[in-house]
Amino acid sequence: MAVTTDRQIRNIAVGLLVRDGHVLAEEYPPIPGHHRFVRAIGGGIEFGERAEQAVRREFAEELGVQLETTRLLGVSENIFQILDSPGHQVVHLFAVRCRELADLPLDGRRPMLDHEATVGWYALEDLAREAPPFYPAGALDAALRLHDTPETGH
Repeated sequence: MAVTTDRQIRNIAVGLLVRDGHVLAEEYPPIPGHHRFVRAIGGGIEFGERAEQAVRREFAEELGVQLETTRLLGVSENIFQILDSPGHQVVHLFAVRCRELADLPLDGRRPMLDHEATVGWYALEDLAREAPPFYPAGALDAALRLHDTPETGH
């Protein structure tokens, strides 16, 4: 028997840009009761919007950039708990290309336009050790596959 609640499953689209063993991600500082973490760039898919359109819109809204290319890598499911709230996401993972972001120095930071976070490059080997944790589920495996496929580059 299925349990029913008023909670919703959220569909999101995120983009992965991989360069020199690093992935571009947004960093969230620790909050009381939760640790620091990084997250793939992207956000919610709006009603009537395709996932590919959503990832393009999110990069434009969050970073003021236009993506040159996108390629669907796969779909994962992310069930999690943050503080005392459960979450459930269906995640569309895209390889993305954007020269403006790819040219950001590996030690550079760029502010998000729509919330208090920054983006920067994170070493895949550190993320594989969960230092810091990288969300959503499936994003690290997809980024590692991109890193292992040289023609995807940036």
